[in-house]
Amino acid sequence: MSRRLLVTGLLALVLAAPAAAQPRVLWPGVTFDTQLQFTPNGPVAINVLLGPRPGGTTTLEPALSNETLLGRETLTAMQQRLSASATTAGVNADLFSLQTGLPSGVLLRQTELLHPPHAARSSAGLLGDGTLEVRRVSFFATWQGAGPRRTLNELNAAAPPGGSALYTQAYGPATPAYTDAAAVVMFPFPAAVPGVDLPAPVVEARGGGPVPIPPGGAVLVARGAAAATLQAEAPAGSTLTARFVFRPDWPGLVAAVGGGPQIVRDGAPVFRAGEAFTSSQLGPRAPRSAIGQLRDGRVVLVAVDGRQPGYSVGLSNFELAQALVRLGAVTGMALDGGGSTTMALEGSLLNRPSGGTERPISTALLFSYSGVYVQPPLPVVSPDGDGVGDAQTLRYKLVRPATVTVTLRAPNRSVAFTETAERAPGLVDVPFPPVSTQGAGAATPLDGRWTLAVRAVDDLGRETTMAQSFKVNTTLGFLRAPARLFLPPGGRDAPITWRQGRSARVTVTIVDREGSAVRTLALRRYRPGEQGVVWNGLDRTRRRVKGGVYTARVVARNALGTSELTAPIRVRQIAGPGRPSQ
Repeated sequence: MSRRLLVTGLLALVLAAPAAAQPRVLWPGVTFDTQLQFTPNGPVAINVLLGPRPGGTTTLEPALSNETLLGRETLTAMQQRLSASATTAGVNADLFSLQTGLPSGVLLRQTELLHPPHAARSSAGLLGDGTLEVRRVSFFATWQGAGPRRTLNELNAAAPPGGSALYTQAYGPATPAYTDAAAVVMFPFPAAVPGVDLPAPVVEARGGGPVPIPPGGAVLVARGAAAATLQAEAPAGSTLTARFVFRPDWPGLVAAVGGGPQIVRDGAPVFRAGEAFTSSQLGPRAPRSAIGQLRDGRVVLVAVDGRQPGYSVGLSNFELAQALVRLGAVTGMALDGGGSTTMALEGSLLNRPSGGTERPISTALLFSYSGVYVQPPLPVVSPDGDGVGDAQTLRYKLVRPATVTVTLRAPNRSVAFTETAERAPGLVDVPFPPVSTQGAGAATPLDGRWTLAVRAVDDLGRETTMAQSFKVNTTLGFLRAPARLFLPPGGRDAPITWRQGRSARVTVTIVDREGSAVRTLALRRYRPGEQGVVWNGLDRTRRRVKGGVYTARVVARNALGTSELTAPIRVRQIAGPGRPSQ
């Protein structure tokens, strides 16, 4: 048996196929699901966002923390900040400095270069036709005033001794302070597109800084011997021309982020890409993030949870590559991992970060949607007046002006509400329960599946539609249980009652803090009406339970689906006689 076949066979034993899950549609063309994979080292939770080939109303775009390279921001905060202009779902992107927030590699947005690539690591680039390319490229830059072209050492990073750096407004409000430097302020400064000359007027000559960076402008700083050259060849009133170059050239590039290493090439997992990473970064099982593209052009974003025994142990870098291939990727690259691994939708986490809290990061990769977005409603609502699940919020979001047609259908397929209107960008509520056509206020909603569908034609003539469904289920209501149970040795009766709106098979259990059932009190069919059972404080072995907080759980199943109500019971053991256990 060849070494390759042996390795493949062993890996097949180690990495079992993920448990199947039904993907959740976030908006048309974009889905999310969590695949649970069982390995000899423990379970692994693989969170997957799958989107279309970027273009049209769903694009793939890098996001920058606080819109500046310095500093950090959580992924959910980025999405909340961007919510008015797009609906977003995505993951963390490049590695970064914990001290400054500067990304380790390239950041290019809408063809504008904000930070150069890391020559020893891969970059993930998106072309204008939606193709994802993973490449290793280096960066070279020049500036030219009255003399010949001069080397420009850095873009939006620290200028080396004797060298130079150019700072755009993406860097922050001002340049770093240097004691041996000269600076020139250029305004206006064109978008920093690689491969073209970028001429700009020099409006001011300054000392070493910090020098304020004007919005729409740039500052070039030169240190040591290079400072005298800058002062002589680019005085105020002159024109300075900058040029940024990728080597090799990367034609058609519209967006890019750094990260690495490349983990999928031509549909096969890459074991060792030969990039600037240590074995301690690649070898251990840990939280991991990645991006890949399928053969049909769809893009997959992955966040693997890790360092959480019993829930998810994480993956090695090569195991991440295999997972991406199993998802159908033909090309792919790893992103930052560890405590940075985060996946979120519209400001809400979709995964479980390893540190217990969300880490502020530098950059992100986001599916960005500009069509009508119907916010997810509560999956089940029970408007029976018991204070639990009574209210349902139906709402949709527009990021551009649009003509909107809204249709709310009841379980019997009748139209309970409809309207067509011109709407400005923002959130729009849809009434529920719908208002009665007889003018008697809100009608009592029918039990069953309701569907809200919204069609929008925006000011660019683009039509998008989205629908969300939910259920009205009044099978269970008005659960009551004693808040406290003082338990003598023989037990004491605790009545648990509820109102049954529809016939259903009902299970009543008492569960502990860990969610384990300590006693099943009922497992039978109940008819509509007031119902109840009694718990005597004993477990399934007829011994009284320990003191602590327990939960009475009532679950009903019928043609409408499953509904559940819970109520806490705090148990306290006391001394004294009690009745015999039953």
